[in-house]
Amino acid sequence: MTEQKTGQGDVHRHRRLPAAADFWRLWVVGLTMFAVRWIEMLVVAVFAYQVTGSAFIVTMLTMLRILPMALFGAFMGSATDRIDRRRGLLGVLLVLISTSVALTMLASTGRLEIWHLAVSAFINGAAWATDNSLRRIMIGDVVGVDQMATAMALDAGANNATRMVGPAIGGVLFATAGIQAAFVMSVALYLIAIAAAFGLGYRNTITHPGAVSMLGHIGEGVSQVWRSRKLTGIYAVTAIFNIFGWPFYSLVPVIGKDNLGLGPEGIGIVSSMDGVGAIFGAAAVVFFARPSHYHGGYVGAVALFQVMLTAFALMPHAVLAGSFLTLTGVGGACFGVMQTTLIYRAVTPSMRARMLGLLSVCIGLGPIGFLQVGLLAEAIGARAAIVTIGLEGLVALALTWPLWRGGGEAAIELDEPALAGPVR
Repeated sequence: MTEQKTGQGDVHRHRRLPAAADFWRLWVVGLTMFAVRWIEMLVVAVFAYQVTGSAFIVTMLTMLRILPMALFGAFMGSATDRIDRRRGLLGVLLVLISTSVALTMLASTGRLEIWHLAVSAFINGAAWATDNSLRRIMIGDVVGVDQMATAMALDAGANNATRMVGPAIGGVLFATAGIQAAFVMSVALYLIAIAAAFGLGYRNTITHPGAVSMLGHIGEGVSQVWRSRKLTGIYAVTAIFNIFGWPFYSLVPVIGKDNLGLGPEGIGIVSSMDGVGAIFGAAAVVFFARPSHYHGGYVGAVALFQVMLTAFALMPHAVLAGSFLTLTGVGGACFGVMQTTLIYRAVTPSMRARMLGLLSVCIGLGPIGFLQVGLLAEAIGARAAIVTIGLEGLVALALTWPLWRGGGEAAIELDEPALAGPVR
């Protein structure tokens, strides 16, 4: 079903809010996980920079949250077809709450060390690496293909809302009650998520692949990507964003302290402006995007993000810096909604978990960017490091133009039995 063939009723169906109760339970789980992620990223970065004075260590702690996606994402995508996804989600949440409880105890007794934060970042990253191929697959199964873009925009809206308030809450908690208060908040939020997950009525059919190994399943997914220029372009743009765009966030607290002269509360407020913009970006997708716009909006969002993060680094005042962070949020939100939606729409149901697992691998390439921006920050300063990766990202988009050009020429057939998109 192409956009050209849809009637007015179909357009309204794309916009309508999902009614399924399980969608909203899964949305609450995502909301709480996102909130913890943004609170902890801020307080861990501020704590680490106060203790070590090293921008490189700050970026490495953030990198450890992303690295598991590259290491385990493809395997998780294959594995989620073979397990009870509801139980898998509950298991993930139990791992996450356990690390927050451990950090609360260490911080409360004054024994918290940087290596504790590094280990917990890697464990949490491994748990969060399941999100695309577990929770978001469940969302797609619950709402259906027609409402996937709206569901992803609402899910991104939850992420973006927590990006707006999470750093501000984290900064206030850190300044008034110490880092342990932030970890106590994490435990409380995870309890809400566990309660929501227990209420799920969702059940999936567990696949018994027989002689086909997990590596064989992953290989089938890679083969499909290689044969489709549309999919190759989607994954290439995702890799560019996560190598040259996303890592700049790890240096926002450093810019706030060293260049803008802000304390923890001020850093939290400036950081939250990205979430403000992201709310507007997600809303724009819900109300204005059509399937024929998805691919162009996806690439354009990354270009906007790279330009705005470069401008942010050059701003001498907190208000101006926050304004440009708002615009990075618009670009980041549109990108985040589109990357999952495009892949979900482009492949058959049997391939979706594997393809979203491969998407996690592309997201997991972020440690390359974190390593680069951390080393650059040590060598030439945080401001120059961000400008460098911003310009590198724009160059990378230009160089990969043959892969992503024309990706939206033909709207994707939702009921096709095979992959849509140009074949090599």
